[in-house]
Amino acid sequence: MSIRTLDDLLAEGVSGRRVLVRADLNVPLDKQTGEITDDGRIRAVLPTLGALTEAGAKVVVCAHLGRPKGAPDPQYSLRPVAGRLGELLGAPVHVAEDTVGDSARSTVDQLSDGQVALLENLRFNKGETSKDDAERGAFADQLAAFGEAYVDDAFGAVHRKHASVYDVPARLPHVAGRLVLREVEVLGKLTGEPERPYVVVLGGSKVSDKLAVIEALLPKVDRLLIGGGMCFTFLKAQGHEVGTSLLEEEMVETCGNLLERSGGKIMLPVDVVAADAFAPDAAHDTVRADGIPSHRVGLDIGPETVAGFAAALSQAKTVFWNGPMGVFEMPAFANGTRGVAEAITKTDAFTVVGGGDSAAAVRALGLDESSFGHISTGGGASLEYLEGKTLPGIAALEN
Repeated sequence: MSIRTLDDLLAEGVSGRRVLVRADLNVPLDKQTGEITDDGRIRAVLPTLGALTEAGAKVVVCAHLGRPKGAPDPQYSLRPVAGRLGELLGAPVHVAEDTVGDSARSTVDQLSDGQVALLENLRFNKGETSKDDAERGAFADQLAAFGEAYVDDAFGAVHRKHASVYDVPARLPHVAGRLVLREVEVLGKLTGEPERPYVVVLGGSKVSDKLAVIEALLPKVDRLLIGGGMCFTFLKAQGHEVGTSLLEEEMVETCGNLLERSGGKIMLPVDVVAADAFAPDAAHDTVRADGIPSHRVGLDIGPETVAGFAAALSQAKTVFWNGPMGVFEMPAFANGTRGVAEAITKTDAFTVVGGGDSAAAVRALGLDESSFGHISTGGGASLEYLEGKTLPGIAALEN
């Protein structure tokens, strides 16, 4: 790939220049308190922002949070994010009350060298996500007016053809930030010639969400370990009772075909933790994967499965993990995810955590992030990259 980098921009000099940075600040918020529950994505953009402020740039950050419907919605305001970003930067972040309106213009105009401004949620404007090129382009024109150069450091959004990701780079000199560059380098190792054995661990709720990446990875991997809610559709394809567990009935035949074609590469759970209800205090115990009671719901992989997965991982030289093994948010059903994550950290392999819920689980379970080779900030983006798809945000940086 021929992508200019942040170092190229810094070499040209940014002191006194306005630099528009697309960051991924889409962090989870507590529904009751509105407080940030995981600031990993904020911390991930600090190297880029720090380099720009130290070089004297006037940094204008734009980002989205949640899925507002193209209009201002207080529950999706970036103001809590601005507070945490300021704490981590050790300097105040100037917050605009809108994205491209009077407040944004005034906030940007008042920036001094080395200061940071944060525009309000991009998705408060219909033009950000519009499928109409003209509407999206008009919004991109307004955003581009805030910068003399553009830095994309939002890997979690590069798979979206959105104004701030796809259209703004066409209007400004553009480079990849530290985070985007690192993500592309790491994932490039997985799509190239990874050191073998190459073991992939997939979890999460739905097979349909991971079908394309399973199809793409099967010919390339040595073992594919499947847990999480998606495993029950595979178990059903083997003819097993799955009780009231999550099941995509329309995917059963597809899963059966994948198992037949896998040549024994796919490993499924041999035991699961089954509960009376989907609740943190539900009665539960461990049962055989081929003997789930009809009235029970599987919420985690069992200890024998964890041991089997750990044995497969112990031989690996390259590991990619995307998706929790169970409902890790409930302590009673977090052991599978914790066990597999700990097994990954104990390998000598090059290990990549594929963002999304997997990255959240690492932090929620108190695991040492430095024990993993790389923790991606983009779950969907990392999967689409491994599928071999063209990512609009990366394509825009290459142009």
